[in-house]
Amino acid sequence: METNQKSFLANLLNSNTTRLIMIGALTLFLLIPLFLVKGLINERAVRQSEVIREINSKWGNEVFFYGPILKIPYVTYVQSEVYDKKTGKSVIERIPEQHYAFFFPEELKNTSKVQTEIKKRNNYESVVFTSQMDFSGRYIQPDFSSKYVSDTDIQWEKATILIRTTNLSSIKNSVKMLFSGKEYVFEPIYEAQANEDYSYYSENNGYRAVSSLETPFFNVKDHFENGNFSFSITYDGSSKIGIVPIGKVTESTIKSDWKDPSFSGSFLPFKKDITNDGFLADWKILHINRPFSQQTFGSLPDIGKYAFEVDFVIPVDEYQQNERAAKYGFLVIGLTFLIFFLIQTISKIKIHIFQYTMIGLALTMFYTLLISITEHSSFSKAYLMASVMIILLIGLYSISILKNRKFPMFIVASLSALYGFIYVIIQLENYALLVGSVGLFLILALVMYVSRKIEW
Repeated sequence: METNQKSFLANLLNSNTTRLIMIGALTLFLLIPLFLVKGLINERAVRQSEVIREINSKWGNEVFFYGPILKIPYVTYVQSEVYDKKTGKSVIERIPEQHYAFFFPEELKNTSKVQTEIKKRNNYESVVFTSQMDFSGRYIQPDFSSKYVSDTDIQWEKATILIRTTNLSSIKNSVKMLFSGKEYVFEPIYEAQANEDYSYYSENNGYRAVSSLETPFFNVKDHFENGNFSFSITYDGSSKIGIVPIGKVTESTIKSDWKDPSFSGSFLPFKKDITNDGFLADWKILHINRPFSQQTFGSLPDIGKYAFEVDFVIPVDEYQQNERAAKYGFLVIGLTFLIFFLIQTISKIKIHIFQYTMIGLALTMFYTLLISITEHSSFSKAYLMASVMIILLIGLYSISILKNRKFPMFIVASLSALYGFIYVIIQLENYALLVGSVGLFLILALVMYVSRKIEW
């Protein structure tokens, strides 16, 4: 009886079904180190983001420009009933209230030259730039007729020019406007509610407060005949440049030595030329292309979302590629175990579960090698080095457990094809799903063909 029980247990443990269950359980168990590897990748990616933000904050953050805006105060009157104690009667008084009108240029032209530089710290790098931005344009005589404001209630002599921008700390020159032949110097102004009332959204840094630069008072009537203006501003910045097209006709040209720009925002360039030496992009935006008018009364509108933008970022994120590679870890382990299982079944060579465990740990080690080498090299070189190391390790180990060279050579070829297939998928963004689906279909068809005559 005992002999029969032992024989039954031995047959059960040596059956293909039991082996498949054990291999499946081991595959699921190896998900634990895979998740730990993904956590390591995320941790290093977060560290990279922190270092990039630190580099950018010291050099200069993204550049946002909204202006120049002609700001003119005017007075309106509110009638209020006031009781007069002397006469015992109520009288109507006109109480003055000051408001502001904001007028955008009739024409606004911008030419920007952007020189980029790679800043490195430890294993991380960020793109920073210095931008020389030249503006010119023309104002027409302000029109208050829509508000029925009389000329005597307009404070023409207290007009100013206003600029809204981020990154004040990285402006590298004194900002002076030449307006109708007269020079006016911009100064920063304190706004207690600036952070709450107005902000600019950046994908890299979230919402950032916008500050103001403003000229001293001048009499705008002196500029009615010739409303031409020009000024220049130089920034040290990073990540992106965003400009709000507030001119009735806005024309902008941005030239840079950065060869991988990304154009975003509400308006794309109508003409662009991108080469290995840099790019040249042109915009022309009319007032009918945007949902705001050329003048506003009361408060300045928050129209930062209508800016056109150029992103200066490193296009390939090594940690994203590492993360995408790790997502295929379960597939690599499962297919490799399947190859060994089919070899074991066809050749009748016994492979212990411990040996499967060693092979699985080696496959998991690939991802730690990949991320560590990537931080000191490119992703492509790291992927090649890590895959060669793991394939050689498993190939040599297979020689000892399979007792010949034919099957190890097949395993080496299969792993090389599998790692190559996954590398292609990682590089293909638009066609990754299609190529991956077709590849998995072919792998499944091959497994079905090889296993069709196995006596299970």
